[in-house]
Amino acid sequence: MIDGTTTIGERNRIFPFASIGLVSQDRKYAGEPVTTTIGDDNVIREYVSIHAGTAGDRADTRIGNGNWFLAYTHVAHDCVVGNHTTWSNNAQIAGHVHVGDWAVLGAYAGVHQFCRVGEHSMLAAGAIVLQDVPPYTIVQGYPAVPKGTNAEGLRRRGFTPEQVLAVRRAYKAIYREGLTLEDARARLEREAESEPVLAPLVAFLSVAGRGIVR
Repeated sequence: MIDGTTTIGERNRIFPFASIGLVSQDRKYAGEPVTTTIGDDNVIREYVSIHAGTAGDRADTRIGNGNWFLAYTHVAHDCVVGNHTTWSNNAQIAGHVHVGDWAVLGAYAGVHQFCRVGEHSMLAAGAIVLQDVPPYTIVQGYPAVPKGTNAEGLRRRGFTPEQVLAVRRAYKAIYREGLTLEDARARLEREAESEPVLAPLVAFLSVAGRGIVR
């Protein structure tokens, strides 16, 4: 079912019983004009639900291009999903969540409202995310905690061995060397001048958000 003020791009494949653009499950929503925007080349499988935005935030829920939403996944109001993400069955995100490009959400993963999921990150099956997940990071558990870098995913997407190594070193600076987050970010900012692959990580850490998973 497609409802509301919904814009859908080209070459999307929408399977039976999906629900797109319906009003949000937000008690504060009072019928204001809101939208849902879907890009191109997405796969939206059975029983996926993508709700419209609310006037209290973006007033729009936005999905990029080339995403795969497997059965029973849910995107709540005012979320922003980038490009080429993969959502395994029953992965669900609450309102106001931002999901970066190429992120992978494992089966039954859940994300708390207002969290950010960085690009090229991976949520293991059943992960419950209560804080922001930096780019390139794998998290698992309840609450989700960092377990390493998504090195295999990066290699599959054409990252060089040198880039993968730079990401691993950055992960160690954040999580293994006892640095404050500000000190780690400052180091990565310097290293990003010669390692551009670190730029998305530096940008992500520069935004306070809900604090990163620890």
